[in-house]
Amino acid sequence: MKVIIRKKTYDTDVDTKLGAKSFGEFGQADGYEEQLFVTADGGHFLYGIGGPSSPYAEPQINSLSKVKAEAWKKENMA
Repeated sequence: MKVIIRKKTYDTDVDTKLGAKSFGEFGQADGYEEQLFVTADGGHFLYGIGGPSSPYAEPQINSLSKVKAEAWKKENMA
């Protein structure tokens, strides 16, 4: 998935995935997965995808500050 946010391009096919966390079981309507990525220039973003009742019923990309990316890693990649 590729999106442009504030003139910055985020692309799950090109950027480096640092980790992922699944919430719920595969196939559950409210289950989802978040994947943390870093861009070539050091930007971070979360890619979320999930079931129809999840926060990611539609796949989406959200940019993160470095501080928020580090906090996500600490909470989800223990």
